[in-house]
Amino acid sequence: MTLLALIGRVFLTFLRHVGRLTLFAGTALGHCVRPPFFPRLIVRQMIEIGYYSLPVVGLTAIFTGMVLALQSHTGFARFSAEGAIATVVALSMTRELGPVLAGLMVAGRIGASMAAEIGTMRVTEQIDALTTLSTNPFKYLVVPRLLAGLTMLPILVMVADIIGIFGGYLIGTTKLGFTPAGYIGRTWEFLETMDVVSGLVKAAVFGFVIALMGCYHGSHSNGGAQGVGKATTNAVVSASILILVLNYLLTELFFAQ
Repeated sequence: MTLLALIGRVFLTFLRHVGRLTLFAGTALGHCVRPPFFPRLIVRQMIEIGYYSLPVVGLTAIFTGMVLALQSHTGFARFSAEGAIATVVALSMTRELGPVLAGLMVAGRIGASMAAEIGTMRVTEQIDALTTLSTNPFKYLVVPRLLAGLTMLPILVMVADIIGIFGGYLIGTTKLGFTPAGYIGRTWEFLETMDVVSGLVKAAVFGFVIALMGCYHGSHSNGGAQGVGKATTNAVVSASILILVLNYLLTELFFAQ
């Protein structure tokens, strides 16, 4: 009975958190489509999420593309299929690695930042002060971050796709014996619009999830500095897990036969 009680408590706690997150997400979505808006805050968050994340996303993408080309050559050389390297790099970056790696990098950087900032405001009662001043905390704090994450992560993923394919191109033309025209030709030959579009749709979903987790855990933090630290950790972990889970579900939706 003790074991059953423990399982029940865990399950009920999980349902409570899921319900609270669902209500939070529903309220945030409702405020996303109703005025008033704060354009200056939205632009600020777009710069914070998009522009300042470019270096880490770019470095991750170019080295991923380079390693992918090297590893593909190692495997394909056993079957005399080296010509497929360019195709594998392009499809892997646009469909999977670009959105997932960019999402994980942004989750580690932006998700933690959002949770820490909003969590600090929560424990220092600044959010209560906003309510006292007749400013809706969802409008002022949550909506700009959700809209910025939803719009900027697809742009980051597009840049990551280009840089990652370029990294594969560098390795292919300098170390693997491809000609520049031949590598580019193989890339364009099999790359389809749906490959790129599916990655961008994934990126938009991931951006929304990252912002949602950061805002949710920050808004529900308590217990001073220790609570803010816990909220920051929970935001990054939950966003990363959801990115991996949603990546599978979206892949199943787009490419299942």
